[in-house]
Amino acid sequence: MTGPIVIIGAGQAGGRAAEALRTAGHVGPITLIGEESHPPYERPALSKDFLRDGSLDRIAWIRPAAWYEANRVALLRGRKAVSIDRSGCRVALDDGSRIAYESLILTTGARARPFGTQSADHPLVSCLRTIEDSDRLQQRLAQGAHVVVIGAGFIGLEVAAAARLRGCAVTVLEQADLPLMRCLPPLLGRYYAEMHRAHGVDLRTGTRVLGIADENGRARVLTGSGEVPLADAVVVGIGIVPNVELARLAGLEVDDGIVVDEYGRTGDPLIYAAGDVSRHFNPLLGTRLRLESWQNAQNQAIAVASNVLGTGRPYAQLPWFWSDQFDLNLQMAGLPELDDDVICRGWLDRGPVLFLHLRRGRLAAAIGLNCARELRIAREIIALGGAADPAALADESMSLSGILAELRRSSRAA
Repeated sequence: MTGPIVIIGAGQAGGRAAEALRTAGHVGPITLIGEESHPPYERPALSKDFLRDGSLDRIAWIRPAAWYEANRVALLRGRKAVSIDRSGCRVALDDGSRIAYESLILTTGARARPFGTQSADHPLVSCLRTIEDSDRLQQRLAQGAHVVVIGAGFIGLEVAAAARLRGCAVTVLEQADLPLMRCLPPLLGRYYAEMHRAHGVDLRTGTRVLGIADENGRARVLTGSGEVPLADAVVVGIGIVPNVELARLAGLEVDDGIVVDEYGRTGDPLIYAAGDVSRHFNPLLGTRLRLESWQNAQNQAIAVASNVLGTGRPYAQLPWFWSDQFDLNLQMAGLPELDDDVICRGWLDRGPVLFLHLRRGRLAAAIGLNCARELRIAREIIALGGAADPAALADESMSLSGILAELRRSSRAA
C-alpha cells in the first residue's frame, strides 16, 4: 500500500500508529491530526511524576518533535477534524481544508467525564487529561493548600497521593462505599482506603456531591453528608467519555466507543479505530470491550497499523493496568470478576502480595501489589490458557516461574 493514510487523534495511540506505519515500511503520505499543541505523548505521568514535580522531562513523548518531519509524517497540531466524507474518502478540518485518505485510523481518545452540576465551572475546578490540565493543577498544589478530589478511582487517588506528597491537605469524596469499586475487589478497596487515610487523606465514602459554591475566591464543595473545608483546588476524577462524535456523524457504529472487530476495522473497510475510543472484539476473552489503559493505547494502535498495511493479524492481548500511589505499585492482568475463586500468595499487611483469580478452574486474572516480577509470570500463565494446578498456585513453596516452565513443557509436548 502506498496511498495516503490519515490518523485523527494525536495522542499515544495516534503517535504509535504513525510510528508503526513508517517502521513497517509504508512509503506513502501520513497525516496525523491533533487538537493539542504538543506532539503525541503518554498520559500516565500527568497524575504521577509530572504532577509531583512539573518537569517536562517526566513526560514520555512518543517521538521527539523533529522525528515527524524527518519521517515525513505531517503532524497537524492544534487542528480539529470536523467531518468524514466516506464516499469521497476525505477528512474536513476546522479551517475548511480537506485531506484525502486511502485508509483512515480514528484514535480520537476520550475526554474527562464532566461533573454534573451547574457550579462545576468554578475557576478552581479542573479535570486531568492534558499537560495543560496537569500544569494548571500543579500551580495550586502549594504546601498547605487544601485539595478536594471528587471520585476515588485510580486517577482521583493518584492525584490525592501526589498532592499529599507535595504537602497539601487532601479530602477525597466518593459516592460508593469503597474506593476503586469499578475495578478492584472489596478487599483491596478497603486496603486502599486504609492506606490513604494512614497517609493523612480525609477519604469520605458514601458521599454525594451536590454542588460547588464560590466563597471569597475559594471553592466550597457541598455534600449531602457534612461540611467540607474550603478548597484551593477541586479535581474531578469520575471517569472518561470516549470521543465518538466524529464517527457517529460519519454513520459508523458506536456503542460506548467506536465498534471494531478483532482487526480494528469498523463497518467501513477503509476506516479503523484504536485506543481509548475503540470498542473492540478480544478473541482471548471472547467479548467486546473498551479499555482505558496505556497498554491498549500503544499495542492496539501498533496492531491496527499493521493490519492497515495488510497483515491481517487479530489484536488479542490480555488487558494490563497499573497504578502508583505513595510507595505502592499495583498491577493487574486480565479482568477480575467478583465471583472468581481467589488464591492469595503473600500477606496483604506486610510485603508484596499477589492475588490469583481462578475462573472455571483456570487462572483468568491476577492483581499484584509491589510484585511486578510475579505479576509478569502470572500474565504468561494466563496467556498460555491458565491451566495451572490450583494446589500448586496456592503452595507458596512452589515458584510461579517453575509452574510456568511446566506449563510450557506441557504445551510443547501437546
